[in-house]
Amino acid sequence: MTQTPKVVLVTGASSGIGEATARSLAADGHHLFLGARRTDRLDALTGELTAAGGTAAFRRLDVTDAADVQAFVSAARERYGRVDVLVNNAGVMPLSPLEALRTDEWDRMIDVNLRGVLHGIAAALPVMRAQGGGHFVNVASVGAYEVSPTAAVYCATKFAVRAISEGLRQESAGDIRVTLVSPGVTESELAEGISDPTARKAMRAYRAVALPASAVAEAIAYAVSQPRQVDVNELVVRPAASAQ
Repeated sequence: MTQTPKVVLVTGASSGIGEATARSLAADGHHLFLGARRTDRLDALTGELTAAGGTAAFRRLDVTDAADVQAFVSAARERYGRVDVLVNNAGVMPLSPLEALRTDEWDRMIDVNLRGVLHGIAAALPVMRAQGGGHFVNVASVGAYEVSPTAAVYCATKFAVRAISEGLRQESAGDIRVTLVSPGVTESELAEGISDPTARKAMRAYRAVALPASAVAEAIAYAVSQPRQVDVNELVVRPAASAQ
């Protein structure tokens, strides 16, 4: 399907779903502006995308810093003239039982998974309003619909992203599209951040069957590709061989 190129911003673009999304959307002809903390990876990715004929640029980004997210959106707008889509993808998943009292990890999940999305909305929504439209794609998880042991705080952040997405959708009917994408088990680096041994063992078994990140990227690309009058609100993407 031939598409009018859009300016798409992707957070957490240095690996996993974010990197795969950048590849998929660049292949569709969109103009990419990528953000993450690991600029060496972003540099390599944008070089690869542009060498293949795509349009991509990057800026170091810490989504927990509201001013940095604002600067990221402003830089994209300065470079491309507009901001059509923001993919709020950055996330962390240091699972642990609540009784482990890993409060620093709780705070980190809240800061990245929840505040990071809010910072993205705060930075991009005024731009989208001023230009007459835009699209937020918020990456959550099947943890936005169900809770499992060791994942209480992680799931809480994803439930919150789901609630925020629905609230934004209801407030924005007519000009701002909102899509919540909730992956099941997906190949990524998220599990590498689990320091609790109980949670790490459980996640190793849980991830025996996993989606490639490209599958989630294609779901995001589908939502982005729809005509302006079509708002794909929620997509849950799971491995076919898993009940999780």
